[in-house]
Amino acid sequence: MVDVSQHELVPEHEVVDEDVLDDVLEEYDIKRTDLPKIKRSDPALPAAAEVGDVIQIVRDSRTTDRAVTYRLVVD
Repeated sequence: MVDVSQHELVPEHEVVDEDVLDDVLEEYDIKRTDLPKIKRSDPALPAAAEVGDVIQIVRDSRTTDRAVTYRLVVD
């Protein structure tokens, strides 16, 4: 079977540490549940991701060099 997460077109997905997450949520003045969602069944998620974790997704960007987004893992 093919590991989709290793494909060159799939951006980097990484579980965010709680300390870093607290800083991000405070910076944007939001709660964890305000973040966009990503399903646990998404094949691009790291194996260590669990429901309730927040994932940092880093994409290449023409305008900002790299774009960072955050998603909450849901069931």
